[in-house]
Amino acid sequence: MALNQTPASERVHIGIFGKRNAGKSSLINAMTGQNLAIVADVPGTTTDPVFKTMELLPIGPVMMIDTPGIDDEGELGALRVKKSYQVLNKTDIALLVVDGVELTQAEEDLLVQIKAREIPYVIAFNKADKYPDFVPQMEHAISVSAAEGINIWELKELIAAHYKEDESKTKLIQDLISPGDQVVLVVPIDKAAPKGRLILPQQQTIRDILDGDAVSVVVKETQLEETLARMAKPPKLVVTDSQAFAFVSKVVPQAVPLTSFSILMARYKGVLEQAVSGVQALKRLKDGEKVLISEGCTHHRQCDDIGTVKLPRWIREFTGKELEFCFSSGTEFPEDLTEYAFVLHCGGCMLNDREMQYRMRTAKHLGVPMSNYGITIAYMQGILQRSVAMLPEIPPMED
Repeated sequence: MALNQTPASERVHIGIFGKRNAGKSSLINAMTGQNLAIVADVPGTTTDPVFKTMELLPIGPVMMIDTPGIDDEGELGALRVKKSYQVLNKTDIALLVVDGVELTQAEEDLLVQIKAREIPYVIAFNKADKYPDFVPQMEHAISVSAAEGINIWELKELIAAHYKEDESKTKLIQDLISPGDQVVLVVPIDKAAPKGRLILPQQQTIRDILDGDAVSVVVKETQLEETLARMAKPPKLVVTDSQAFAFVSKVVPQAVPLTSFSILMARYKGVLEQAVSGVQALKRLKDGEKVLISEGCTHHRQCDDIGTVKLPRWIREFTGKELEFCFSSGTEFPEDLTEYAFVLHCGGCMLNDREMQYRMRTAKHLGVPMSNYGITIAYMQGILQRSVAMLPEIPPMED
């Protein structure tokens, strides 16, 4: 991904659904004016969800998701259909592509799931060249032709009209600061740090500070004490990488608010309250119970990786229990969490809000406590109250 490109998690996710050979891939190509998706007359050409980042006016940066046919058959076909339905968990607006003038049972069933999840949707009847007199009588529907380019511009306008951006969405940090404030960001640079760049939450926090007309002061943990001593007045807020919480909390005066990038990300994704509530289950863990540690991205594991090495070690030390740790990454998040006593998730910077909230809702529905890296580390360090004290969503609490 280019350094100045809109992150995938910040793009509007448009899921394209329909039967095999309904013209999903052709419609993507027609909407984008590019041959982004493979098109063939052979049913089942798309065997796995295909993600394409692009600009789609009048919406802006989007993630188009081309899915396998929802009418696929056989044992392998059933797995493909399952993959298509899983895409609903991250879909901000669904486009159902229909081959003909009537919905089949498979399309009706999908529409029920779309409505149950309260996902905005549009239905594109994709054979306007064959049925020129057909006018859909359903809401959210339009007759188009990918082959002849009929009503493609109108389709994009309809998609934009039905997608409503959440204007009430919480800012990452901007609403916690005022113009002119100084915010110190503690960014350790070690072998786990990506070479030549900052990780996404750090980049986004810096940008949000700039958008708030405030000043970001970025330092390594070894420079923090000297930097604070040189400042004419204390900073409005210190934000640290969660792994440095123990060190940073000792250096930063108690009067200065302190939190982490991961905690800010939980707030930004809309899962902060559940994550704070869920972390207290750590004290109730018993020998032999399973803990799932899940990350939203896939990356090369270092020898002292936070997810697979450090956190299991810290949790064993904190609980004094012999626990079994399991791991998942990327799109592979278990549907059935009942075998786990606790789920620990990364900040979710690579997941869009809908996907992160789906994962948290799944855990809550099954009665499985779930938290995130930053909140869990703060809790184990005994500084959770301090780390969330400046966040209006969280009432005063005890560590």
